Amino acid sequence: MKVVYHPLYEEVYASDPAAKAGRMESITAEVAPHFEMVTPHPAPVDEIALAHSAGHIRHVAGLACAYDMALLAAGGAIKASDLAMGGEPAFALIRPPGHHAGRDHCWGFCYFNNIAVSIARLRKQGAIGTAAILDIDLHFGDGTAGIFERVPDVAYCHPEGRNSREFTDAVSRFLAQTRADIIAVSAGFDRHEDDWGRLLKTEDYETLGRLVKECAESVCQGRRFGVLEGGYNHAVLGRNVRAFLEGMS
Repeated sequence: MKVVYHPLYEEVYASDPAAKAGRMESITAEVAPHFEMVTPHPAPVDEIALAHSAGHIRHVAGLACAYDMALLAAGGAIKASDLAMGGEPAFALIRPPGHHAGRDHCWGFCYFNNIAVSIARLRKQGAIGTAAILDIDLHFGDGTAGIFERVPDVAYCHPEGRNSREFTDAVSRFLAQTRADIIAVSAGFDRHEDDWGRLLKTEDYETLGRLVKECAESVCQGRRFGVLEGGYNHAVLGRNVRAFLEGMS
């Protein structure tokens, strides 16, 4: 398992919770001693355009420092997807998050849809035909769902559950029916019992990571990667991310 990370992700580029000072450091303190860290490059605009309209790209380009950070975040997702295709499971420890960014709009702390850009790029290259996107964030990834709404070869799932058992079972059902060339995870950690969602324990994230690993090894030669979405309680965020990575690897 490799973790894609750039020190620039620590910069505060906006006033929202995803951009808050110390958020990324709370994660790297937990994961950097245990996983190999690799550095990404910003995504080129022509690859952003695989998931977003020219008008949306111009809109984000007008948002000062957020634009450069958004390009670097998408580049992190691309790097993780390339590592996965090469047989190395990976996690893009990036910000801003992306799953609320649609083809022509964005909200919810997002600018470009990192996971959608990475999957669209692999499809454009012919590296994959099908993909499964599992979104475990507290919030529905309307941007991701909308971008792939008319793409039957890309399955998007945002599982729900009234407790951790129901949620894990919903994830298991989706993965059990998955037949894809790669599995990508929009990994939000705001469902934790000490975060906004008040649902999952830290050990549940390890279980979710393990389920993804087992499915990937069964159906797509182990190709799997995740990207960071939400998660806002710095006191527990790093442990939750580490648990998920340990399960995934």
